[in-house]
Amino acid sequence: MATNDWEDDDDFDLEDAAPQSNDGSDLLRKLRKAKRADEKRIKELTEQLEGLSKVQRERVVKEVLNQKGVNPKAARLILNDLTDINEESVSHWLDDNADLFGLETKSQVDPQQQADLAALRQQDIVTQGALTPDRAQDGFQRINDATSAEEIIAMIQSGNF
Repeated sequence: MATNDWEDDDDFDLEDAAPQSNDGSDLLRKLRKAKRADEKRIKELTEQLEGLSKVQRERVVKEVLNQKGVNPKAARLILNDLTDINEESVSHWLDDNADLFGLETKSQVDPQQQADLAALRQQDIVTQGALTPDRAQDGFQRINDATSAEEIIAMIQSGNF
């Protein structure tokens, strides 16, 4: 076990130190006072941060509402519903709740999807009045099964063959 021999008087200058009581209550009192001052400062800074955060959240919501042309009173609903407020989250919230404010959501359709829908519409127009193989086969079967000319004439007039 090593022992410490302090031979230099410069290492410990005890004569300049303030006199302290034996129980250390003065030091403890100073520490408690410093702790209270730190806690007070932390509380002030926390309140200031919360206030600035609230102002920033409200500003972002109001800007998005102005851009979308929505009544600013909707900000209360948005601030209550959302915890993470940014332009994207507010816009998404407005899109989800557009029916509450009478807004029409703009569905974003890519050009390829629009072209596909147009092609499907054209196919529907072309095939709308066409006979499918099943209907044609069924029509021929009904003509073959007809027992009289009146039945065949009735099928032709109904257009159901």
